[in-house]
Amino acid sequence: MCGRYASFREAQDLADAFAIDAALVEPAVRELAPSWNVAPTQDVRIVVERAPKGEPDGPVERSLRLARWGLVPSWAKDPSVGNRMINARVESLTDKPAFAKPFAARRCLVPADGYYEWKKLEPAPGSSPSGRARTPKQPYYITPADDDVAALAGLYEFWRDPSRAADDPRRWLVSTTIVTMPASDDLAAIHDRMPLVLPRSAWDAWLDPSVGAEGASALLTTTPELMRFREVSSLVSNVNNDSPALLAPVD
Repeated sequence: MCGRYASFREAQDLADAFAIDAALVEPAVRELAPSWNVAPTQDVRIVVERAPKGEPDGPVERSLRLARWGLVPSWAKDPSVGNRMINARVESLTDKPAFAKPFAARRCLVPADGYYEWKKLEPAPGSSPSGRARTPKQPYYITPADDDVAALAGLYEFWRDPSRAADDPRRWLVSTTIVTMPASDDLAAIHDRMPLVLPRSAWDAWLDPSVGAEGASALLTTTPELMRFREVSSLVSNVNNDSPALLAPVD
């Protein structure tokens, strides 16, 4: 799974990296504070391609906007459903109703500087008074080997809050999920899953809403970006800790 990541680049740097016009960077994106410990249910930045609001037949535009991490299906009774949908497995994208429709038409990229994963370690003998040794975990920070932005494959969805008036700007909730896949050989020793980090050559097709489920499925087997990793402090395990110090390597 992918449950924490870092996203601290300036909004304009992301706009440049993804070839997004400055006018199509949502104002709230520029106001979002950098984070070295992004967690589920928080607002995150996503790259999408869609026609302008109110112009369904208009030209598709690439934009940078905010979404809540944890996909809320359009048919959900309340947004808490999204708390269980922070990740979408490549193996079930076309099978699960919550993911099938957005996979066919509402794909996005989730920019990240890197992500965290926890490796289970052997418990120390007698480490638990109850006699059951607690399994310790070592966090790792995983980032593109070339220090470029990591484009995590994602899906997004719109959910309408029935309790809000039609003219309430908070009536519509945009949410997102990160697509995960079996870990590559070099990362499997840390965890058996990893987010799908798409190479630049796949960005355009993944974002293009005219590329349907069949075409998008072909991208799921794209060789992911080469990643490097290092052990970091267990401070990252607490979402209240959020600073560049979380990226510092530890012995």
